[in-house]
Amino acid sequence: MATVRLDYVAPWWTYWLHNFPHFNLSFHTVDNTFKPEEANYQQSLIVLAGVGAVGLGLSLLVLTVYLVCLCCCHKDIDGESKRPNTCCVTWSAVITGLIICSAVGVGFYGNSETNDGVYQLTYSLHNANHTLGGINNLVAGSLGNMETGIKQHLERLDEIFAPRLDFLQALRYMRLMVNNVVRELTVLPDIKKANFDLADIADQTAMIEYYRWLTCLLLLILDLVICLAVCLGIAKHTRWLLIMVMAFVMLSVILSWASLGAGTATAVGTSDFCVSPDKFIVNQTKDFLSADVAHYYLFCSPNLPNPFQKSLTDGQRSLTTMQIQIQGLLQFSVPIFPTAERDLLGIQRLLNSTEFSLHQLTALLDCRGLHKDYLDALMGVCYDGVEGLLYLSLFSLLSACALSAMLCAIFRVWTLMGSREKEYDDIDEEDPFNPQARRISYNPRRSNIHSFCSYTSSLGSQASLHPPPQSASNAAPPPEYMNQSMLFGGSPRYENVPLIGRGSPPPSYSPSMRTTYLSMTDAQVRHFGTDFQV
Repeated sequence: MATVRLDYVAPWWTYWLHNFPHFNLSFHTVDNTFKPEEANYQQSLIVLAGVGAVGLGLSLLVLTVYLVCLCCCHKDIDGESKRPNTCCVTWSAVITGLIICSAVGVGFYGNSETNDGVYQLTYSLHNANHTLGGINNLVAGSLGNMETGIKQHLERLDEIFAPRLDFLQALRYMRLMVNNVVRELTVLPDIKKANFDLADIADQTAMIEYYRWLTCLLLLILDLVICLAVCLGIAKHTRWLLIMVMAFVMLSVILSWASLGAGTATAVGTSDFCVSPDKFIVNQTKDFLSADVAHYYLFCSPNLPNPFQKSLTDGQRSLTTMQIQIQGLLQFSVPIFPTAERDLLGIQRLLNSTEFSLHQLTALLDCRGLHKDYLDALMGVCYDGVEGLLYLSLFSLLSACALSAMLCAIFRVWTLMGSREKEYDDIDEEDPFNPQARRISYNPRRSNIHSFCSYTSSLGSQASLHPPPQSASNAAPPPEYMNQSMLFGGSPRYENVPLIGRGSPPPSYSPSMRTTYLSMTDAQVRHFGTDFQV
């Protein structure tokens, strides 16, 4: 009748992952039992890891289709639409940025959970390794006391007690007890191989976990930096920044899909182990541990007897019998053979040391210590570890999809920037509403008409013109007008050409221009009228 586990129950997500279909490279169904040494099972994990490659291929396909559609639509844009709407692009970038930030938060939590689970596994393995190492040392020390120390003392006592047959008979009985203790200690399992395997597994797992944790952390930081750089690139419309962002986004998409594939394969393989860990461990330890010993430590049930109890009890009885024999020899043989006291006391010290070692060995061989380490390791791997891998897989999926959408938004921003630059390049320099054209047309070197300013500035230099005398208030307007023109960046505030044909000057004329205009004589009007004619 199988023993029911009451202290460990695999979580539901391990059963869900365990039921994932397992296929080899030939797409044949493979048994989902955890057998990492079999080639078919290894191929099934490789196929599961290929989910990341499939996702990457779909992402690249979607991006290619989007680029083709974007190029085709960009050619068909109406030339009259001078200002394309960027609201959708901005909101798309904002939404994808929020999704990436949420995914990064999920990733940080999953990375921490996975690291905690692996740390608990390595800590439990080191504890179990320490326990098994202590058992090995105690067994080796007790065997050394029995086979080397006590036997040497008994050989010397044989020479001392040679005249007394009764003392020799007591020594032969002690040799029988020593052989019993050695036999009982030899019956104990040789767990030195398990000790070395556990230490090696713990060290390799810790090293792999360190690099995994560091890689995930760098990927999370990269996604955050990408979000910040995209915001800056869209806000500043910087082409070189967008080019750099596109390169890093593409790198992050590839890493995210690769992380999803690796996380999925690892989570499924670990779940296969977590569903039935006892069976795998029994198969792995069958070379140096019997099935009853393995079940004793894996289940640690009160219904299961301690397989070492009989050996430890018999060894303890043999040591007690030898202590009684030594006490009798010390009492009766030392008065006759004083030289035997040293060897008898040496045997007594070795028996006391071996008995103390047997007490420690009994405590270490109890299933409760190793079983607790076993449960802690299972809890760390199957609960925290697999749960963290699920969160990391969710982060990888969200990050890859959101980054692909962000890449589409960046492509759209790039096209909008190109259309805006083209819009500025298409502005007609002769357009009177173009500020740049107005500044160019105002250049005195390019002007071919007599402005009113030039007229007022040339009144005193032309010998043929005799303007009427003006008051002091009329002498300063030209510099004042020129200063006003320079203050407005070369674009005059008031019109340069007075409209003579109208009945009154337009209200945009300055007071000084109006005064000068009204003070012109008819001869001056006839002389300059053709230049001012509208």
